[in-house]
Amino acid sequence: MRYPIAIEPGSETTAFGVVVPDLPGCFSAGDTLEEAIAAAEEAAAAWIDASLDAGEPVPPPSCLEGLRRNPDYAGWTIGVIEVDPALLDDAAERVNITLPRRVLRRLDALARAAGQSRSGYIARLTLEDRSEAAGEGGNEREAPPARR
Repeated sequence: MRYPIAIEPGSETTAFGVVVPDLPGCFSAGDTLEEAIAAAEEAAAAWIDASLDAGEPVPPPSCLEGLRRNPDYAGWTIGVIEVDPALLDDAAERVNITLPRRVLRRLDALARAAGQSRSGYIARLTLEDRSEAAGEGGNEREAPPARR
């Protein structure tokens, strides 16, 4: 999962600050840019882990363009961190599922397009907040017309 970040410039006397806007309250700092980004990846993983433990949904990553247009981060550098869903659980479990071949081909194509493995892609989809897709938000997709 790739989350956009906002990086507050550091100097010789101040640390670099990093905020993960999609994860409220998730931030980090470091004396160097590399330290600050590494700390942001750790903070995001911990934030997601705590959210999952509390039974809360994990917000999906937003687009970089929205963050660039956010006036709260004017003058900040925009970047991306990677949070591996596998880091959130120390035990992998092998499962066997049955899918129609055409569905499996589509799943694999979507995973490749996202730059992920099949398992990583399924894990990311599972961790995203799906309340909107379930009709609880204002983003429902219109159903296709019924066949007669």
